[in-house]
Amino acid sequence: MPLLRTGGLLLAATGAAHFVAPKMFESISKAGFPDDTETWIKRNGATELALGLAMTFGRTRKAALVGTGLYTAWLGARVAYQRQNAA
Repeated sequence: MPLLRTGGLLLAATGAAHFVAPKMFESISKAGFPDDTETWIKRNGATELALGLAMTFGRTRKAALVGTGLYTAWLGARVAYQRQNAA
């Protein structure tokens, strides 16, 4: 489980970085959220921070892993949808 805890801390740190250095995530976020990129940088940061913290605790780890999988799938679908509609 130390690997999952470390992964959770890294995900939480990435989420926090969305607030500290939002410009760093602008080009990535624009691919899935071209209309309101700034707002979605913050929303995605909050989601990653929450999921990452939840992953560090044994009681919430399973739910966090499921949530992270769903969140990753949703982000991928958003990017694919935006690319398809941009063409």
